[in-house]
This record gives sequence, C-alpha cells and structure tokens, in this order.
Amino acid sequence: MKERTKFPRVFWIANSIEVLERFAYYGIYMGFGIYLQQLGYSKGDLGIIQSIFLALSYLTPLFSGTLADKYGFKKMLIIAYLAYLPSILLLIITKSFSGIAITMLSIGFAAGIFKPLISATVRVTTDSTNKTLGFGIFYQMVNIGASFGPIIMGKLRGWSWDYVFITAAIAVGIMFLITLFFYKEPPREIEGVTLKQKFIDLKNVLSDKKFMIFIVLLGVFFWLPFWAFFNVLAVYINDYLNTAQLYLSVKSVLGGGIASIISSNVDGVWKINAEAIAHTGYIIIVFQILISKTFEKYKAIPSFLVGLFVAALGFVILGFSVTSINNLVFLGVFLFAVGEMISSPRIQEYIMWIAPKEKAGLYMGANFLATFIGATLSGIYTGVMGTFENAGHPEYIMYTLAAHTILGILAIFIFTKTAGEYKELDH
Repeated sequence: MKERTKFPRVFWIANSIEVLERFAYYGIYMGFGIYLQQLGYSKGDLGIIQSIFLALSYLTPLFSGTLADKYGFKKMLIIAYLAYLPSILLLIITKSFSGIAITMLSIGFAAGIFKPLISATVRVTTDSTNKTLGFGIFYQMVNIGASFGPIIMGKLRGWSWDYVFITAAIAVGIMFLITLFFYKEPPREIEGVTLKQKFIDLKNVLSDKKFMIFIVLLGVFFWLPFWAFFNVLAVYINDYLNTAQLYLSVKSVLGGGIASIISSNVDGVWKINAEAIAHTGYIIIVFQILISKTFEKYKAIPSFLVGLFVAALGFVILGFSVTSINNLVFLGVFLFAVGEMISSPRIQEYIMWIAPKEKAGLYMGANFLATFIGATLSGIYTGVMGTFENAGHPEYIMYTLAAHTILGILAIFIFTKTAGEYKELDH
C-alpha cells in the first residue's frame, strides 16, 4: 500500500475557512426563525425568506464552480466575502420584510458562491492515498462549524441579536484575512469549459428522462423534508416545548456547566436555546464513521430508503414530544440524524458512481439541482406549521413531514422497480 501523501498547507487553511463559514452561516440560519417572529412576522413570512435563501444557496454553485476554474479559487472566495460581509451587517439595520428578504437573498448568494470552493480545494489538494481522509476531515469541519455556530449564537441572542450578526461578520472578516494573506491558489489542471458549455452539458445529462425523474423524486421526497426539518425545528422547540424543563433535563444528565452553555437565563429562569439542539451536526461528528462503516456493505438504494424510514420515525417522535414527553425531542433529533447519516452521503455517492467518469462533475451538478428543488419548496412547510398552530395542533407538522417521507420511500421504491436501478460503475 502506498504511503499516504501529506496534506499541503492550503488544505488546512481551506478547512479552517470552512469552519468559520459554517459557524457564521448556521449561526444565523438556525435561530433566524426565532428572530423573525420576535420582529412580529408570521411563520408564512419566515417560509418565504427560507425558500429564497436556500434557493440562492443551491442554485449559485451551478455556475460559481465554473467561474472559479476560470478566475481562480482565491478571487471567487474574496468575491463571496464581499457579498457576505455587508449583507450580514445590514441585518443590524434593516427590519422591514422586504429589506430582510433582500438581505437574506444576498447572504444566500454569497453562500452559494462559497459552497463549492473549499470542497474543490480539498479535491485538488488530495490524491488516491489521502482523499478519503481528506474529505472525512472536510466533512468534520463542516459539522464542527455547524454545531458551534448555533450554540454560541444562541447564547449571544440572549443579550442582543446585534451581537449575533456582529459575531458572524467578524467570522467572515477573519476568513477574508486568512484568504488574503495565507490562501495560495492550489495548482491544478484547468478544465477550460465555458459557463455556456457547462449548461449545455447539464441540459444533455438532464435530457435523459429517467435520470431527470430520479432527480425530481430526490428533490421532492428527500431534500424537501430534509430542509423542512432544519427550517421548522428551532421555532418548533422554542414555541411549543417547555424549554425550562428541557434545561433541567440536560442539567440532570450532563451537569450545570454544559446545560448553561446551551441555555440562557430569561427573567431568572434558565431555558434551553432551541437552535443549540435543533440540528444534527453534533450527532454526526460522533456517529458518522460508525454509521458509514455499518452501511457500506449494503446496496445504495435499499440503504438510502432505510435512512428515509429512520428519519420519518424521527419526525413522528418529534410530534409526540409536544403532546406527551418534551424530552422525546432529543430522541427525535437523534433518529433524524441517523437517517441523515445513512441516506445523505449514500445518495450523493450513488449519483457519483452511476456517472460515466468523464461526466462525474455534471452528475453532481444535477444533484445540486435536486437539492435546489427540495430546498426551494421547503419553506412551504414553515407556513403549514403556522396553519397547524392556529388550529391548535402544531405537532401535526411533524406527522405531515413523516407522511411525506414515507410517501417518498414508496415513490422511489416503485420508480427503481419499474424503471430499474442504475448500475454503479467500477471506476
């Protein structure tokens, strides 16, 4: 076996940037629904902003990667920061719905430019001896940033939301300085493909009707409920669960020190910060390798469908957490995280391996399209949660998402049985 190649300096610099970006991105996004409600906006308003934010986050990478090949990763990173920084600071000033919507659209655009650049840096700075470890490190950096962002920002919002936005802006400022002074453009072969050619190639891939149907099914039945989970959960916990009782539960198990880190003292009562527990990052950090090793021996589509079923079970448990035992919220989030760990990496790996080698990038571009479909539609469920709340049954949102996911299992199962599964290529 070949000796593993050492990672170059730019690999570690890129990963440190990724931690900071995910810290700022999820630090704002996970608590954003709580913020918007405190300004007096409805869950329907929140759903609209979530949809346009996520739409830009996942549509922009379709072309930003090609521009990075032409103009360089470093230049595109700096452009991303120049869009990010003023947009985040504008959140301190603007309070109108249109102002907030445009600002979040700008942040989504900046995140979309940024999104493919660090993973592309990891790709070009690794080889056959260290690529698995390299992407493993990158994936952990994503989850470290995504875990600590909501925890720290949840704490800061207890004092002032301005502190949240200032902290996120500082993180982007540090990213700018690191990139400017330490990020060196990694050597690589330039594809030389124009943006126009990229879209022509993508159109050719999507002209395969079977593959296009598969992409739409993934968007509607996997990515839609996946993003709806992250859109609704922090607000769901904050509005419908007894967060003071959740604080006492965490304190009794993990001790007062950890409980106070993820909680705030509100008028003399300690309450858990909803966004600190309304995500899966901290669970993924601990369990992803174990889950991946457990399921690597099984076929992709059956594993993917098992993941969807576990996620659906998580939604059901989250529904029960409102009507029975509040502490079930922890089990619900854990089960959804397990479902995510089984299904999300597996379906992306599957799309990569059904692609002819020379079209692997295009197929992954099509996967971004699936994510875009689901993410853009996901804001609808935030509004639906508001409708269920008005009817006196907010927990119905979780049962609806569970039913949606189960319907997805049936739809994808029927599709693969009638149209036939794709054959994974050996390359």
